[in-house]
Amino acid sequence: MLSPKGTRCANDRISHTTIMDNLIAPKGLKIGIFRCLKAGTHPDFPEQGTEHGGVISPLLANIALNGIESIHRYHKDGCRITPKTAKKDIRETSVRYADDMVIILRPQDDAREILERINQFLAERGMKISEKKTKITATTDGFDFLGWHFKVQNNGKFKCVPSVDNFKAFRKKVKAVVNCSNYGSKVKAEKLAPLVRGWRNYHRFCKMNGSRNSLWFIRHRTFKVFNKEAKNDRYSSKELVNKAFPEIPYSENQFANVQGEKSPFDGDIPYWSERNSKLYDGYTSKALKRQNQSCGICGMKMIPGDIVHLHHIDGNHQNWKTKNCIAVHQSCHQYHHMSKEKS
Repeated sequence: MLSPKGTRCANDRISHTTIMDNLIAPKGLKIGIFRCLKAGTHPDFPEQGTEHGGVISPLLANIALNGIESIHRYHKDGCRITPKTAKKDIRETSVRYADDMVIILRPQDDAREILERINQFLAERGMKISEKKTKITATTDGFDFLGWHFKVQNNGKFKCVPSVDNFKAFRKKVKAVVNCSNYGSKVKAEKLAPLVRGWRNYHRFCKMNGSRNSLWFIRHRTFKVFNKEAKNDRYSSKELVNKAFPEIPYSENQFANVQGEKSPFDGDIPYWSERNSKLYDGYTSKALKRQNQSCGICGMKMIPGDIVHLHHIDGNHQNWKTKNCIAVHQSCHQYHHMSKEKS
């Protein structure tokens, strides 16, 4: 039976030396992070700790915990791992986001032994495990992680849906807008659209069908509220509801994890270009694949941080033929249209 374990680490006594030694970044970025560290969080320990819950806190935790994924690993054929073992034959069954982590265990794995090795790893970096938030559970019972609920069903298939707590928090925000008497239906639709779009984008790699996750009941309630206004009829109310609840395509379990040793600053442009192209959907994704993740104007690779636009060659935004759509950098797109206006 697979057994995931979630861990969360306190970073109030994290070692600054560990962070700087493990940081892979340009010199300017290193200086900025070093100054953030030296700002201090406790007057008695100026050389330790980072701000918990701050904007930079997840980044610092991610740097300090780099390598913890390799604590639990095994050979795919059950053999002993040696320095000569190929990386493709090694399985590291763990997923980590900042200081939140899940480790997938096999039936023969000793959970207590792995937990002890994790404690040793964290002690060297001035951290410790939060025992209240660490638990061992069976995947058939399901577990929550980063706003999602994961579960292995009785038929052996893996299922991922938004967690109950995440959905309740989202529903509370929607109800606050819908039931607010200070706004009209048009303003409510404008305020709901980015809220719904953001929630659906976050969960676009989950199973989003069904009455709850498809937001059918919330949509119906919103329609009834909009339709009560004297200036609206059922047709205008339905149009506003469609505007307030934009559709986002989803693809269950299609997200690709970043490889353990990869960094946006490691110089591996082909890897990051190909991975970032998977973050886009529809015509943009197809155009990037045709162009080998390169810009259709300047020919340079799409690197992390680049914003990709879809350019229509003939200027007709209703012409969605394959030959008429190319993926370009945002800056190249803007410069191209600026030069056309001047000419």
